[in-house]
Amino acid sequence: MAPSTGKRLKSVSISRPIVYGNVAKPFGEKRPPEANAEHTHTWTVFVKDPQGKDLSYFIKKVVFKLHDTYPNSTRTIESPPFQVTETGWGEFEIGIKIYFVPESNEKNVSLYHNLKLHPYGFPPGHVLTDKDREVQSILYDEIVFNEPTERMFEILTKTPGSLLPPVGNNKYTFSKKMENDELDRIKQAMDKVIEEINVQKDRLKELEAERERLVTVDQ
Repeated sequence: MAPSTGKRLKSVSISRPIVYGNVAKPFGEKRPPEANAEHTHTWTVFVKDPQGKDLSYFIKKVVFKLHDTYPNSTRTIESPPFQVTETGWGEFEIGIKIYFVPESNEKNVSLYHNLKLHPYGFPPGHVLTDKDREVQSILYDEIVFNEPTERMFEILTKTPGSLLPPVGNNKYTFSKKMENDELDRIKQAMDKVIEEINVQKDRLKELEAERERLVTVDQ
């Protein structure tokens, strides 16, 4: 029998923060004995609370869709930690579906994450250290419940949501600093794209001017 959810609360919204993504590192000298001969990295994809708190009070299960080359490529995790650890050599998109407790009477939420195994964001010429090769590709998001059921509102308000810690450590995977660093990397990448677009525009103008000059000479 489905639990009683009560009526929906009109004009009410409540949210819960999550972080999702993956960490990865090369095998190094100790290769997992069960790893495929072609694999080079160990990685973990996850959905977590920003401060590592238990999310099972409102999340029932998380389903991760891996690449089809993995055995049992659809992995259902019904209790925390909501994560999957595997080995591999290539990067690919992972589908993530979050299912909520029955009291919510909510549809599942779909997320997508591009698995990262290799370091990124370093300037040209940077010599990678072992620490640099331990990749973290993590995103922050908020799940918003619009007009939640009375029961779900009660569940959520009993457990306050977490805030992003100012800096990361062994306990907190994601932090405000990491968020700002990622935004800086995105801005740098966008600036580089814009710079390259402007270079190509200038080159196109030069070619057009040269074409017009040749047409004039021929006449």
